[in-house]
Amino acid sequence: MSTTQGALRAKRYESFSAWRTAVSKGREKRVLFVPTMGALHPGHAALVEAARRFADGEKEGACEVVVSIFINPTQFDDAADFGAYPSSPDADVELVSLAGADAVVFPRLQEMYPDGVPPHVDRADFGSLTSVLEGAERPGHFDGVVAVVRNLFQWVKPSAAFFGEKDWQQLAVVRRLVDLEFPGIDIHPVPTVREPDGLAMSSRNRRLCEEDRALSPLFAQWLRRVAAGDSAEWGQLCADGEGALKARGFEIEYLTVRNAGTLEEGPLVRGGMRVFGAVRKGGVRLIDNVACTF
Repeated sequence: MSTTQGALRAKRYESFSAWRTAVSKGREKRVLFVPTMGALHPGHAALVEAARRFADGEKEGACEVVVSIFINPTQFDDAADFGAYPSSPDADVELVSLAGADAVVFPRLQEMYPDGVPPHVDRADFGSLTSVLEGAERPGHFDGVVAVVRNLFQWVKPSAAFFGEKDWQQLAVVRRLVDLEFPGIDIHPVPTVREPDGLAMSSRNRRLCEEDRALSPLFAQWLRRVAAGDSAEWGQLCADGEGALKARGFEIEYLTVRNAGTLEEGPLVRGGMRVFGAVRKGGVRLIDNVACTF
């Protein structure tokens, strides 16, 4: 992280209305947007740093890096999971400030859902992008993702938004939403940030007990092993990985190779296949994906 980035301090706003009022008092800038749910870690910092680099490459003062922090209730299929989601607002503001954010906004619930949080949001049907993998394991999840991202984009009106590749399927869904409804927004993917032992950084990792945290890198190791294998062996490698992980106490939801663009099992495209996995360890759900060398 550069000295310049470290010196930046984000202004904190307790609502989109407050942020919009502040923006209207000065010259409006192009917004580079990083939406988050809080409990931030270096993976989120990487998103902000990518936005900062983009901003620094433009005309001085032309762009504003804005981070939102909002735990969206409609994308949790499990109420207990929503209730257990960690919150650390002060630490989050500090992290994004050091990463180069200009503003961090905590949207009010009534701003995001003026009529109250609905028990169900409109269905988002983007074909395989919303029906397989996470869509199959967590019914309604992407309905909530699409609803909140739509609301965020309508409030923020960004010229660009930055999303992590760890949630590859979410990234694909957001891209499709933008194609359909927000053609003026550029979506920038940011590579997954990993712990030194290979585990993909996630807010959920802090919920792992010491023993489960020590075993959790096995998940990423098997993804890499499958990704490095010959395409003819992917099925067997996935089966082997499931067996090995189950033997170490993991619950397997899926471990599979899919087309990176469609998330379907075929067609095989050189340079366009990824291994996707979702597991639980000690009740904590972990997801990850790795590009195949194929």
